[in-house]
Amino acid sequence: METTTIQERFYVLPTTAISDATGGHTNMDSKIKPLADHFKIAGRAITVRLPDGENGAVLEAISIAQKGDIIVIDAKGNTNRAVAGDFVVSLAKGVGVQGFVVDGVIRDIAAIRHLDFPVFALGTTVAAGFKNGGGVVNCPISVGNVTVHPGDFIIGDIDGVVVVPQQDIEKIAEAAEEKLAKDEAREKEALGNGEESIRAYLTKAVSNIKKPQ
Repeated sequence: METTTIQERFYVLPTTAISDATGGHTNMDSKIKPLADHFKIAGRAITVRLPDGENGAVLEAISIAQKGDIIVIDAKGNTNRAVAGDFVVSLAKGVGVQGFVVDGVIRDIAAIRHLDFPVFALGTTVAAGFKNGGGVVNCPISVGNVTVHPGDFIIGDIDGVVVVPQQDIEKIAEAAEEKLAKDEAREKEALGNGEESIRAYLTKAVSNIKKPQ
């Protein structure tokens, strides 16, 4: 019997359930958005810390990436120069990188959407970055006000991006699966019989709300 991998388990979970399981403490800033609504990622982080306006270390990260890895880039929120364009994205896609998460911007958005390569970023720009050196790969970084270590799990969808510390991966996956199951049971209870079940659910829910003393 084939075993479902942790990556497959996280991939089918919405970020909302994972956020609930983590207590919401590792959600990236909501400004980091997917460049297309259908983009979804779930995989281990290769981290990159870039000096202002620099992007050379992104190539180093791609060169050591394994299939399914996610390149997570601390560009210090720089929105003036792109950390990557369609050529660099093509290289990443070609070696099996699953996606980029960028506390900064990219360029060539139309081409990247055509490549159907998931990018989560602050937005886009027309200006290229420099390749003068100085970036660091696989070190602790801060992206979207959340600390990311190499090997942490990154899950992103239309609602945002969540980080799961590698030491908590199994625990959070189980908690998120339980939360999703509870949500589905609640939906069935509340909506299964139209208005009748909705009113019954609301009556019970309102009665359980704690009133101020």
